[in-house]
Amino acid sequence: MVTPFGWLASRISLERRSLRAASLTAMIAAILIIVGGGVVRVTGSGLGCPDWPACTDGSLAPTAQMGIHATIEFANRLLTTVLCAAVGWVIIAARLQREPVPAITRWAWVQFWLVVLNAVIGGVTVWVKLNPFMVAGHFLAATLLLTAAAITWDKTQNLIAGEHPASTGKLKALGTIMLAANAVLVIAGTAVTGSGPHAGDSADVPRMGFDWLGITVFHALVAVLALATVVVMWRTANQQQLASVSRKAKMYVLVFAGQGLIGIVQALTHLPELLVVCHLVGSALVWIGAIRLLLASHAPQRSAAAAAHS
Repeated sequence: MVTPFGWLASRISLERRSLRAASLTAMIAAILIIVGGGVVRVTGSGLGCPDWPACTDGSLAPTAQMGIHATIEFANRLLTTVLCAAVGWVIIAARLQREPVPAITRWAWVQFWLVVLNAVIGGVTVWVKLNPFMVAGHFLAATLLLTAAAITWDKTQNLIAGEHPASTGKLKALGTIMLAANAVLVIAGTAVTGSGPHAGDSADVPRMGFDWLGITVFHALVAVLALATVVVMWRTANQQQLASVSRKAKMYVLVFAGQGLIGIVQALTHLPELLVVCHLVGSALVWIGAIRLLLASHAPQRSAAAAAHS
């Protein structure tokens, strides 16, 4: 049986650069979803549309009388349309390659199903009136989507670049520790947010109940662990002349330094809205760096095509 994609693939083929552009666009769209959620939260617009999937019981879109909060929340929902288009482009571009790479196609479809998951969790979050644990789950689901997008982009980059340098047992172990530390860092960050002042709506929304100062200090300590692990990875990669791992470790450290500075300043200045959003952008970039560094640290010596197929 010929599928629609199979029929198209027999007539149309796309260049690798189209796949690279598509995967990069999808990753940027995933970042925008995270940032859009942050804007909704700091502006208190989380219940601007009090229902889901419609904005209100009688209208898909907000009415003029509902005000700016409804407009902000609805605009954030519309970002999902942009994300769907971007992920659809990745799926099509991956399938219509002259030499399709099954792993990239699979990761493109993973993105699609994670978009669906994010939409459902977002709707439930509205239904439960921004329960802080549900809000945290929504952010973590968005991070999973970003993970799939980053993996797809990284595999596409490797496919185009050529040989992927071999890694070592020590770097693999450090890479695993590094990603685990970053995962704990992200989860702790949701607890900091869930216990802080930006509840997501101007109404009385419950918070997680953790001691904000205590969880913030824990968040900072985990950040130090994550950074220290990457510094050790950077040094090890330089000693072993693994340029790819070294380059990605260096980029991680630079981005992390900026992210850490933003985090310190926002904590000392009572969490101004703009810095909170900037910190979200930074968290997305740090996570992308962590994913790419993990993949580089686990890469055996083989051709780029073989690496991308795995």
